[in-house]
Amino acid sequence: MLDGETASDVLVEIPENDRRRFLRVLPPEIIASKFLEFMDSDDAADVMADLDEERKIEVLNEIEDFEQAGDIVDLLEYEEDTAGGIMAKELVKVNENWTVATCLLEISKQAQEVDEIYYIYVIDDSEKLKGVLSLKKLIITNTNTKISNIYNPDIKMVNTNVRQEEIAEIMDKYDLVAIPVVDEIGRLKGRITFDDVIDFIREEAEKDYQMVSGLTGDVEPGDKIKELLRARFPWLIIGMLGGIIGSLVLSSHEQSLSRVTELAFFIPLIAAMAGMWGAIIGNSCAKYR
Repeated sequence: MLDGETASDVLVEIPENDRRRFLRVLPPEIIASKFLEFMDSDDAADVMADLDEERKIEVLNEIEDFEQAGDIVDLLEYEEDTAGGIMAKELVKVNENWTVATCLLEISKQAQEVDEIYYIYVIDDSEKLKGVLSLKKLIITNTNTKISNIYNPDIKMVNTNVRQEEIAEIMDKYDLVAIPVVDEIGRLKGRITFDDVIDFIREEAEKDYQMVSGLTGDVEPGDKIKELLRARFPWLIIGMLGGIIGSLVLSSHEQSLSRVTELAFFIPLIAAMAGMWGAIIGNSCAKYR
């Protein structure tokens, strides 16, 4: 019932379990035309990752834009938690040998495929990233000037294999709203925007919260009781083992407890600490494994 852009935004934002339920029942042609057509390549790749191999092929064959289908296939080749896995192919790039006039014409064409233009990237004839171009400088410079004379070569970039944690640190350190992604020989492959990094930071915060709550895996509010129990069960076992050890220690000092009854007041404290330390040790092992 929603228009294409709104429907695609909703599909990306809803919980993964609900998204998989929708994707299981939707025909491949609807997934392609109703949703993927209106998504950036990184979001489209995330949706495709929820499909099995047979469904992926069916959906890809239904995408009319061959270039978009190729971008999705390229992104699916990278690991999910690397720069290549979270980058988007949509960006604005210009050749260093172009004049300002040519550059302005090209930007107007490329901008139709990009939601937000944060930077204009400068490349050479072999697609290697050379630097970044300021919109202000582009506007105030004579139209016959070559881009090679006005771009800024000082630019932060990441390789396609860099992990999400490092990307977040770089963007936070240098206050970047977007960062380009290059391959092993420096060719421009895509860009990562701050909203992608925020998604990662949110996921990491949720994982830390789940660890503190005694959950071993990713769970959603709508998950079944069986899945919730499976996520919490290991920590319950560890806590129980800590309690048993505490009980064994107490039983070995039964005679002392009978002589000094005041020591009984410390039994609940000892039992609680035993369970707590068991959970802490288990959480630490899981976090740094």
